[in-house]
Amino acid sequence: MADTAAVPLSPTSPPQGALARAERFVWLTARVLEQRLFAHHFRDGAAGPVETALEAYRNDDGGYGHALEPALRGPASLPAHTARALHVLDAVGRCDARRAEDVCRYLTSVSTAEGALPAVFPAVRPAGSGDGAARLPGALSATAPVVGLLHRNEVWHPWLFRATDFCRRTVESLEAARPEDVQAAVLFLDHAPDRARAEAAAERLGRLVRREGLVVPDPDGPGAQPSAPADALSHTPVHPHFPHDYARTPGSLARAWFTDAEMERSLDVLAAGQQADGGWPVRPRPGAPEPTPVALLEARPLATIEALRTLAAYGRSLA
Repeated sequence: MADTAAVPLSPTSPPQGALARAERFVWLTARVLEQRLFAHHFRDGAAGPVETALEAYRNDDGGYGHALEPALRGPASLPAHTARALHVLDAVGRCDARRAEDVCRYLTSVSTAEGALPAVFPAVRPAGSGDGAARLPGALSATAPVVGLLHRNEVWHPWLFRATDFCRRTVESLEAARPEDVQAAVLFLDHAPDRARAEAAAERLGRLVRREGLVVPDPDGPGAQPSAPADALSHTPVHPHFPHDYARTPGSLARAWFTDAEMERSLDVLAAGQQADGGWPVRPRPGAPEPTPVALLEARPLATIEALRTLAAYGRSLA
């Protein structure tokens, strides 16, 4: 793998094409991990350098920390950091049983009795507080993506049986949901072991998404625009969710929720979201504290890589 960008970085010769513009943005702003991820996905880079960069975020307890998930600062292991690590390992084909063993040991230590992971876990526990994880409720949004990725990679662990049951029960009982719950549920259902049951749950979830107005199928229709323009360095109101936010790939169960025309319009919106500097904006998290400029800067390359991967998965030209 080359150690330099494939596009010139001179400000006097800005690159042309979505991929070249994004590459310039990544090389100028991203951490080493995201630079290596970009090279792996789009420049035939090897998986080894990605895994080496990820190792810097791993802790002795088997979890990951050190702001791997940019919105969460500090060195302590947190479920969200570990979920991000699994996402990276899966993306480069390195999420095997050997690597997942330590991760599952950490996940077991911070999960509830039913195997669910908390959405937020305190980085610092007060003295004498005991097991802080047991005091926090489990959340589908934190648990389902991890469980889905482990199933996708055919990893089995005692914790995974309990966590799978939690995800299945929670998804099948959803009556009202937030978009982040639906996105997490899709990641679980796309790889859950009981395929017939997963497909039935996904069909029901798709009806809920329509009924509750959790998606904007027409980008030119009512509710399609945020109440303020996106700004990479400031906190913005919650943006609407489009079909591509749920069906990240054509093989996802969520793809059946939308017509071909709706999906094409959604991908047009995604492609148009590339900003002048070549990167994509970060979607604000509802209810989350306002992120720092540093956290937003580190998160944008992640958002950029994910946007490019979705467009590429649907066959959109990045030239």
